[in-house]
Amino acid sequence: MPPVEPPTGFADLGVPPRIDEGIAKCGFAKPFAIQTEAVPVAMQGRDVCGRAQTGSGKTLAFGVPMLARMTDAAEPRRPLGLVLVPTRELAVQVAEVLEPIAEHAGQRVLAVYGGASRHTQIDELAKGVELVVATPLRLIDLLKSNELVLDDIQIVCLDEADRMADDGFTPQVEWVLRHCNNRTQTMLFSATLDGDVGHLVRHYLSDPVEVAVDEATDTVGTMHHLFLSVHHMDKDKVIGAIGQGIPKVVVFCQTKRNCDRVARNLDELGVKCSAIHGDLPQKARERALQRFAEGKLAVLVATDVAARGIDIDDIGAVIHYEPAKDVKDYLHRSGRTARAGRDGWAVTLVEYNQHTQMRILQRGMRLPSDPAIEVFSNNPDLRDLASFGADVTT
Repeated sequence: MPPVEPPTGFADLGVPPRIDEGIAKCGFAKPFAIQTEAVPVAMQGRDVCGRAQTGSGKTLAFGVPMLARMTDAAEPRRPLGLVLVPTRELAVQVAEVLEPIAEHAGQRVLAVYGGASRHTQIDELAKGVELVVATPLRLIDLLKSNELVLDDIQIVCLDEADRMADDGFTPQVEWVLRHCNNRTQTMLFSATLDGDVGHLVRHYLSDPVEVAVDEATDTVGTMHHLFLSVHHMDKDKVIGAIGQGIPKVVVFCQTKRNCDRVARNLDELGVKCSAIHGDLPQKARERALQRFAEGKLAVLVATDVAARGIDIDDIGAVIHYEPAKDVKDYLHRSGRTARAGRDGWAVTLVEYNQHTQMRILQRGMRLPSDPAIEVFSNNPDLRDLASFGADVTT
């Protein structure tokens, strides 16, 4: 009788059958580059410091080894693994990726974050949860009220550590790490490893193995940058026209008020869209993200903070409603597209008094300082952005 082939390529990375079978049931077959680099190291119990572009598959890179190496059952209120994330949206999405894999192996995953029922989270923790995915503030709240104990934590992962640092969470992250006294493994994944992130690496990781996927690979598509000169009264119609040619468009606005206004105007134009920002109830935000992921919404209009947790691979374009404040914001926004091997568009709408800021962004990203292309919403090229022929790719 011939030997039974393992369900996925993760078996070759040292992943045990109970986890590999769950990975297969979720539809994953071939590991991405960051997973190929990180999983074997993490399976050995080494500390891992990962640098990778958004959309490169980080969740399985740390989640699979965590589930594989936690073989005991958790006692009530005493999880074995902890993933810290910057936003509630990312907490939900990381948990949604790992839950079905864990369930197949008889393990439980719980997302812990503000904006959702505290009592429900406490009840679930009391049943025993092996892996908790949490935002720092809600986690600390539960710790201080003795609803959660970190003494049994074996493995900690900091996901999107740079964004936690950007949002001012470094002191809270350090507080949590100091309370995970018995952890035997720490992993950190971040787009950059300098500043506060470098401090965390130096003080809380032990002889970490650095894994990095920085160059364009089969897991990260080509990003096309396009700067369009528009009239402020025509901007929403321009977005609607782009949305007719590209499925799944995310529009970034700098304020919640503008976010609502743009979504309302697009709705009046017949565009299926929704806004997400911090003033909306968490359930409404999750429902909008789910509908967008399923293709029931063509456009998602978001503020920077609300959209940081978006983890959807097939977003066709990111539209900057106004030029980003700086290169860092531009890259964080634009990183929602050109993921998982797909190409994507980063489109900036530029009004008459915003061309200087556009040129600052172009120089900061080392893009050609070409003038913005003047367009009106009735331009047929908006339905096929490649027709402009003036984009720059990275």
